[in-house]
Amino acid sequence: MSTVAALVTPSAGAAFERSTIERRDVGEHDVLIDIAFAGICHSDIHQAREEWGTAIFPMVPGHEIAGIVAEVGPGVTRYRVGDRVGIGCFVDSCRECENCLAGEEQFCLKGNVATYNGRQYSGEETYGGYSKQIVADENYVLGIPEGISLDVAAPLLCAGITTYSPLKHWGAGPGKKVAIVGMGGLGHMGVKIAHALGAEVTVLSQTLSKHDDGLRLGADDYFATSDPQTFKTNRKRFDLIINTVSADLDLDRYLSMLTLNGSMVFVGLPENAQTFRVFSLIAGRRSLAGSNIGGIRETQEMLDFCAEHGLGSEIEVISADQVGEAYDRVVKSDVRYRFVIDTSTI
Repeated sequence: MSTVAALVTPSAGAAFERSTIERRDVGEHDVLIDIAFAGICHSDIHQAREEWGTAIFPMVPGHEIAGIVAEVGPGVTRYRVGDRVGIGCFVDSCRECENCLAGEEQFCLKGNVATYNGRQYSGEETYGGYSKQIVADENYVLGIPEGISLDVAAPLLCAGITTYSPLKHWGAGPGKKVAIVGMGGLGHMGVKIAHALGAEVTVLSQTLSKHDDGLRLGADDYFATSDPQTFKTNRKRFDLIINTVSADLDLDRYLSMLTLNGSMVFVGLPENAQTFRVFSLIAGRRSLAGSNIGGIRETQEMLDFCAEHGLGSEIEVISADQVGEAYDRVVKSDVRYRFVIDTSTI
């Protein structure tokens, strides 16, 4: 075991403290990563504040991790010391179930091992990226192409794959009309990726406050959902709607904007149960669905795609001392569009 500096929250809602954690020794197929940057995802906040049920404390959040390989185990074949790498939302899976064998480890039937606030199959607690180093099996480490700087790459390990996966699965591309609900950490990446895939992209946001940003990042249209006319103007228009927000929505109004065979896909997590009239689906053979990150293979595909198209997250780099303030700002939607911690400040 080795001792590593980290930002630790000792209990639900408590302030972060500079402390240390224990990382396992580098095993046969392990990679030791010197973490350079760690993105702040809204799910970090939910878990650190224990808003999603019982959590494991002390906690080190962070599943948007980018850094440099510092050491490899003797059996490692995928990476070498000095490689640019990342880790996303999970660090292991059963590797045996039909979903894992299909490259869909995010849906592991045994349950994948979360990067933090989780437990290894051995029972060992997991600690995330708000730290100096992390050790992970090479099969759950991603290569970050040279075309993306590490700071803007970090959020791609969650925000990027969370939007890329449904856009690919539901066929976003030339000739398809895609709407992105919300212009936050997930939404702005949805706009960039959908545009790069060749789709016609529309942003549906509560207000027009980020209108110019939306067009700059690749949107063709931008509408305020606080304006009832938006739903009339866009009636039966979209092949695909990606909902990135975690707010309660009038789903019938959104479903009315889908064309024949259109789909609305949730990637945000509203706190309350959502309701809709079944007629809203039947009226156009529409679908309401959900999506959850992506497997390792697809996440690597996403990173390569982003490098090819010059895509990265829009970020604000902060120091370790600013994490508490950043959490409050994320809750207030006061960030454009992702906070990234410079882990050298831990």
